[in-house]
Amino acid sequence: MSTTIRSWAWPLGMALTCLVAGGLSGASSAGGGSSDWYRDLVKTPGTPPSWVFGPVWSVLYLMMGWAGGLLIVKKAWCAVRLFAVQFALNLVWSPVFFALQQPAVALAIIVAMGVLIGLTVRAAKPVSTTAARLLLPYWAWVTYATWLNGGIVFLNR
Repeated sequence: MSTTIRSWAWPLGMALTCLVAGGLSGASSAGGGSSDWYRDLVKTPGTPPSWVFGPVWSVLYLMMGWAGGLLIVKKAWCAVRLFAVQFALNLVWSPVFFALQQPAVALAIIVAMGVLIGLTVRAAKPVSTTAARLLLPYWAWVTYATWLNGGIVFLNR
């Protein structure tokens, strides 16, 4: 494969992979934000309506996947490993929170995810400032989601 094709094929492939995998993770917790269990929880101040999460996550999955693909193209294997671990945590968060109804366990997962995203950004920056920048909105959203998750744990003890 030529360098030109590889330079966009990996980011595109990773973006689509993250989008599909993230969608499947969300679908695995069918009902999610519309379930009776979730609806009956006391919510954290600043919780958006449930319909917001799908579009936001779709954009974030595309951005983070593109970033991951750029890191593969650059052969930044440390950053790629960090990316893979935080993405695995991302994929288990929804089923743990919604399907298993374990917000405290989900909180531990999302805190670890936030730390790993930060480490991924730090590892990505020297090799691809574009990849690092593409991960910043994702990191910000996960920080916000950590606030929401933590509030649910605290308010529903």
